[in-house]
Amino acid sequence: MTGLTIGQAAAFVGVTIKTVRHYHRLGLVAEPDRDGSGYRRYRSDDLLRLVQVRTLAGAGVPLAEIGDLLDAEPEPFAAALDDVHRRLTEQIEELAARRDTLDRLAHGDRVLLPDRACALLDRLAGLGFDADYVAAQREALVLTRALIPEMFASFVAQLEQSLDDPTFVELTKRGLDARSWDQDDPRIEELASALADNLLANSAVRTAPSLPGNRTDTAARYGVVNHHREDEMPSVARLNALVEAKLRAAGIAIPRQ
Repeated sequence: MTGLTIGQAAAFVGVTIKTVRHYHRLGLVAEPDRDGSGYRRYRSDDLLRLVQVRTLAGAGVPLAEIGDLLDAEPEPFAAALDDVHRRLTEQIEELAARRDTLDRLAHGDRVLLPDRACALLDRLAGLGFDADYVAAQREALVLTRALIPEMFASFVAQLEQSLDDPTFVELTKRGLDARSWDQDDPRIEELASALADNLLANSAVRTAPSLPGNRTDTAARYGVVNHHREDEMPSVARLNALVEAKLRAAGIAIPRQ
């Protein structure tokens, strides 16, 4: 054969002329000799090399590695392909993780919380807690995971176990009623005692690990989580303070702010 022009060679191989020239600049494909009219003519060996480079590039092999790969002996070639396969697998896993994040974005809570915590929020709604309370618990879970991650699993487990107790559910709903009470209402003291007794009967509360003591800001972190939204509800703030005091008196380690 007399050879093909660069345009014909590119079309036959399935790439652009610009791509062929890029391969030449990188030294991946040798530039063929020019004919008498001054045009470079591509022959079957040139097209074979172009096909090999295009195939490896399409498989995700970095262009900077293709030259050495094609010029290697069979054993190093196979080892190099295994390495490329490993890296591509890692990239696929990373892309899959990004895709999962995007999927979670479409489902609100799931981008910030694991499935177990999301199931817990669904359970709260199913037990009849109002949307405002569920939203507050969602925010508390997000804050706990971000500020005290080492306590997140035990926090979720404690709440899961508490929700199995109808008395706890009922007392918590009474606590929601307290949002409309005056902060000096005598019912708050009574409710705090009932809540503290119920929590102390919960093995997940009694055996929960202590908050990390290696931070100088442990109390502040805890306070951000446990007293979230209290500024809006003085009666609830007093209720929580009384419950905490009773738990401390019973030996539960709760940081003081």
